[in-house]
Amino acid sequence: MDSWGTQRKKVAVIGGGLVGSLNACFLAKRNFQVDVYEAREGKTILKAEICISRIPMRARMIHSFSGKKSAIPYGTKSQYILSISRTNLNKDLLTAVESYPNAKVYFGHRLLTCNPEEGTITVLGSDKVPKDVTYDLIVGCDGAYSTVRSHLMKKPRFDYSQQYIPHGYMELTIPPRNGDFAMEPNYLHIWPRNTFMMIALPNKNKTFTCTLFMPFEEFEKLQTSRDVLDFFHKYFPDAVPLMGEQALTQDFFLLPAQAMISVKCSPFHFKSRCVLMGDAAHAIVPFFGQGMNAGFEDCLVFDELMEKFNNDLSMCLPEFSRFRIPDDHAVSDLSMYNYVEMRAHVNSRWFIFQKNVERLLHAIMPSTFIPLYTMVTFSRIRYHEAMLRWRWQKKVINKGFFLFGTLVAIGSTYLLIRSMAPRPLDYLKDHGTGSLTSRIQDSFPENPLESLEQIPTVISRRQKGREVANDT
Repeated sequence: MDSWGTQRKKVAVIGGGLVGSLNACFLAKRNFQVDVYEAREGKTILKAEICISRIPMRARMIHSFSGKKSAIPYGTKSQYILSISRTNLNKDLLTAVESYPNAKVYFGHRLLTCNPEEGTITVLGSDKVPKDVTYDLIVGCDGAYSTVRSHLMKKPRFDYSQQYIPHGYMELTIPPRNGDFAMEPNYLHIWPRNTFMMIALPNKNKTFTCTLFMPFEEFEKLQTSRDVLDFFHKYFPDAVPLMGEQALTQDFFLLPAQAMISVKCSPFHFKSRCVLMGDAAHAIVPFFGQGMNAGFEDCLVFDELMEKFNNDLSMCLPEFSRFRIPDDHAVSDLSMYNYVEMRAHVNSRWFIFQKNVERLLHAIMPSTFIPLYTMVTFSRIRYHEAMLRWRWQKKVINKGFFLFGTLVAIGSTYLLIRSMAPRPLDYLKDHGTGSLTSRIQDSFPENPLESLEQIPTVISRRQKGREVANDT
């Protein structure tokens, strides 16, 4: 028996992706009756072996035009990010959902309509017959083009915005070499080229998944195999032999460049009957690697609020919107910023110097100065708090640089002025007692020796002259 009596509350999770399947596990664990509706067929998702493939990456490996490589650590020696197969992770999570007796996954079921006020949905299964079902809670985890969200957008006071960035992406592959990785595996490899970039992430099968991020107008210029090879030889010369020219051109024209969208909306809920999570609530560009993490954190925060409010949906849903909206909007903005950092800033010596200063300050004052990447990736500091703290730290560091630069300028100016000024001994040498004899001799140029003998007489005459003047 649960807290509502003999009958479980029913929850529909729309979308069986990473966020939907994890959320279903949390809700099933809380004794809800959970139905997950996934448009993809189960055989498409679950046909491969279940395993989580993950490879630790401890730093960015920057590839210059010349092929020279340099590493920029993500954090301390014990901190790293993971290269994980999203497909395999999704399979693991869906398998976990089906392990709960009070949860069921409906593959091949597409959401047609959603009425959040009544808590009803209409789904279309493989039999092509629409089916209406009523639930106590509808959870929209159906991605950036969410059908659930499209119904909430019709409600009053629901804010929504979307932005397509002018860059697209294309996936390429670096195969194994002699049965092993063709490059160092424990790095996120980056070829930053200011207005565009390519990255490579290692896989368990010894391959690298490469992703080229570039403005669509640049993709459109590459119409032939020769265009592609000339472009890669010019901008990524060390990657071409690793990919192979034939495989590169084949992969390049396999699919067109894909678009990237950023979505913001508010609120994330409607009354106590409907809530959005993951990309349905806040689709972000992938440049901070936080899309999956932000969605998972949605699930975790929602579960913590359910615990706090004893599964009271009327209390939990409004608090979820209030709590998560600032954070999810902040991580969206941070992801936009990080694209500029990855494709351009990492080429700058000034940027590298600032990173080293941040690491030094963090080592000296670990609780006061925390690098942005560390706050976002290696802690549960809220995203919007990390952004505010990062801005404050930047101001402090910049003021420190300004003060240091000012002191250096003042000190250099002082030393320069002092080095140019005549020294006291030099002054005396040129104008003081050292020249007394020569000046006296100049007064008696005819016979210097005789002039020197006449000095007492001259002084006596001058003294008498002053006495006469005084008497007058």
